[in-house]
Amino acid sequence: MANVKVAIRVRPLNARESADGGRLAVQVEDKLVRIKNVKLDGRSDGAIDSREKLLEFCFDYCYWSVDPAEPHYASQEEVFQDLGVLVLSGASEGYNVCLFAYGQTGSGKTYTMMGTPGLFRSEDTFPDEQNSSRVEISFLEIYNERVRDLLRGGEQKKRSSLRVREHPEKGPYVQDLSQHVVSDCKQAMDLLEEGIANRITAATHNHDASSRSHAIFTIQYTQAILENNLPSETVSKINLVDLAGSERADPHYCRDRLTEGSNINKSLVTLGIVISALAQNSQMSSSCQSINSMASEGDGSTGGSHSSSLDSVLTWLLKDSLGGNSKTIMIASDYNETLSTLRYAAHARNIVNKPRVNEDASVRLIRELREEIDRLKSMLLSFEMQRNPSPSLSDERDGNLSDIVLQNELKVEQLTKDWSESWRDKKELLEQYSVDINRDRAGFLINSLRPHLVTLDGDVLSTGVVFYHLR
Repeated sequence: MANVKVAIRVRPLNARESADGGRLAVQVEDKLVRIKNVKLDGRSDGAIDSREKLLEFCFDYCYWSVDPAEPHYASQEEVFQDLGVLVLSGASEGYNVCLFAYGQTGSGKTYTMMGTPGLFRSEDTFPDEQNSSRVEISFLEIYNERVRDLLRGGEQKKRSSLRVREHPEKGPYVQDLSQHVVSDCKQAMDLLEEGIANRITAATHNHDASSRSHAIFTIQYTQAILENNLPSETVSKINLVDLAGSERADPHYCRDRLTEGSNINKSLVTLGIVISALAQNSQMSSSCQSINSMASEGDGSTGGSHSSSLDSVLTWLLKDSLGGNSKTIMIASDYNETLSTLRYAAHARNIVNKPRVNEDASVRLIRELREEIDRLKSMLLSFEMQRNPSPSLSDERDGNLSDIVLQNELKVEQLTKDWSESWRDKKELLEQYSVDINRDRAGFLINSLRPHLVTLDGDVLSTGVVFYHLR
C-alpha cells in the first residue's frame, strides 16, 4: 500500500495582482504551509472574529517559487528531480504511476506539468540496448464531459466524442483512442506539443489562455528482459493529468463559457467527493482493520466512492489512480482560493492506493513454476540427507518428485520459448516499418519488406494510417 503523495507549489504574483496591491498570504517552511487570513488584519472596529488568523497544513513536498533570488526558490528542475524521478522509477519497476495538478485557473498547473521537457530529457525514460522495450503514447482531453483525441488529425476527428468503457481486469479505458509507438525522445515531445496545440483554451478573468478541458497524457511502457533464461515482462502506465482550473461563474460570461465552467466545476466537485470518501475510508481502515475493510481491498474503494467515480468522465478514468492500482502524486497550485486548494490537497494525502507490479500472465506462470521447481529440488535434497529405512518407499517418493520437477521444467522451457518468439515477432514487426509522414502535404512514405495492407483515415486532412501485417 502507498499513500497519495501531495506537493504544494506557491507561484509569484502576476502583473495584474501586483497592480491591484495584492499581498502574499502563504508561508512555506520545509513541509509546512501556513496561510494567513489577510481580511482579519483590516478590521478596525476591534470586534472579535472567531475565524482562525493562521492555518497550518503539512504535505510531502512544499515548493516556494515566488522569487528566483531567494535561497529557498524551487525551480522546474527541482520539482522534476523530486516528483519526475519518482514517476520514472515507479514505471521502471512495473507500477502504474499518476501525476496530476489541481488548482484555480491561472495558478500555474499547466506550466508545472508541461512547462519544460523534463520527463523525456531523462535517459532513464527509455531503457538501454540490453533490454527490449516498447513505448506507446496517447493524449486525450475531457471537454464538457466529452472525450476527444488530441492526436487524431482532421477537424472532424477532433470534434468527435469517444466512449469510455470498463474492462473487468484492466479497468476504465477510452475506446478507439489512438496509440502512437515512439522510439526516441523527439517523437514523444512532438506528440506532446501537437496535443497541447490542439487543446481548447479561452480567455477568462484570471487567465488569458485558460485551459478549458482536462487533459491526460498517457505513456504505456512495456519492458521485456530475458536474464538467466528467465523472462520478465511488465506493462506500466504513466498518466500525466492537467486538470482544468476551477473558477467561479460570472454572469458576464457568454453562454459557452458558462457551460464550460459548469462542466469543469461539476467534474472537480465530483473529484472532491471521491477524494473525501476515499480519504475517510482509508483513515477508518488504518484505525481499525475490520473484515469489511479487508473485503474492499480488491477494488480499492467502497460502494459510495465507486458510485461517485462514475458521476463524471474524469473520475471514471482516474478510478485506478485514486485508491487503486497506482502510485499517485498530486501537485496543488496556490491562488486566490488557496485555502480551498489546501484543504482539497490535505484530503487527497490521506488516500491509500494499492499499487502492484503489472506482470505478464505467461511470465508470472513461468516464475511460479520456477519457484515450484526450486522448492521440489530442496525437498529432494533434504530427503537425500534423511534416508528412509525402507529404500523402496524412498525411491518411489523421490521418483515421483523427480517426475514433477521434470514436467515443470519442460513447461518452463516451452513457455519461455513461446514468450521469446512472441516478443521477437513484435519487435521485428516494429523494426520492419519505417514511416515518415510529411505534415505539409497529405502524403506518407512506407518502407517494409513484409506484405501488408494500409488504410487511410476518411478525413482528407488527417494523417491517420493503419497497417495490417499479412502472414
